[in-house]
Amino acid sequence: MEPLRSLQTKLNEAMPQLDLRVGEPMARHTTFRVGGPAALMALPKGEEEVRQVIRLAWEAGVPPFFLGKGSNLLVADGGVDRFLVKLPGALTRLERDGARGLYAGSGVSLAQAAVFAAEAGLTGLEFAHGIPGSLGGGVFMNAGAYDGELAQVVDWVDCLDETGAPHRLAKADLALGYRTSVFAQKPWLILGAHLTLAPGDPAAIRKKMADLARRRRAKQPLEYPSAGSTFKRPPGHFAGALIEGCGLKGCRVGGAQVSEKHAGFVVNTGGATCQDILDLIHHVRSVVLAQTGVLLEPEVRLLGGTFREP
Repeated sequence: MEPLRSLQTKLNEAMPQLDLRVGEPMARHTTFRVGGPAALMALPKGEEEVRQVIRLAWEAGVPPFFLGKGSNLLVADGGVDRFLVKLPGALTRLERDGARGLYAGSGVSLAQAAVFAAEAGLTGLEFAHGIPGSLGGGVFMNAGAYDGELAQVVDWVDCLDETGAPHRLAKADLALGYRTSVFAQKPWLILGAHLTLAPGDPAAIRKKMADLARRRRAKQPLEYPSAGSTFKRPPGHFAGALIEGCGLKGCRVGGAQVSEKHAGFVVNTGGATCQDILDLIHHVRSVVLAQTGVLLEPEVRLLGGTFREP
């Protein structure tokens, strides 16, 4: 904890205006609505504050963890002894670039970027309208839905390395794959991304987004806190179909439940703890492996703990 206390002192001295929180409950910052306290969290406003925070953190020998909207994150009940930097509220640049281009900052929500594109008469980002994460988080995991993913539209990404030096990574350097990117291995901060879309009719684009929204409401348990799809799609299968086929739909541990609407989702029905969710994920993986021979890989990221192997 000494490096964190030292960093806290440095940040207070160098950036008295910074929103810096000690013991911040992570249940406030994840869509699962669970998680214990973060030892130290910064909520910078604007790109210059972000750059300064990152520089001071690395100088203090404290690797930062970058937090978007927490839509794909599960945090341990005991919290996490790390320095978290929350980006929504900063890095919110969103603008047209030429006839087909769009630049979006890491803190822009995917829904906001999709609406902006629609209003600009640009098609190709409709799939992202219902994804509850930020642009930065979306690039980190190459977010996708309904046969679309960010790899289809991202041209390049601006980022900062451990020293605070800026880089612009071309698409070929991003290693965008199924729910992964180069940033899964690099502790670099995504500042923003340039997207290339196609001209389209704004009314037709809005109609497509509305249709996808209706499909999501009908098929996904949006009425409960969750992190979206709990498991990655196993090759040749669909996680939800495997889980339902094993009779696990509606299975519960405490306040955590395999959704009765879509078995690919674990939801917080009220009062769930991180441990409830972890125990349910472990049970689902064990049963599916025993009955089908398929090992489900969690899509949700775990902070402050580890997934047990079935």
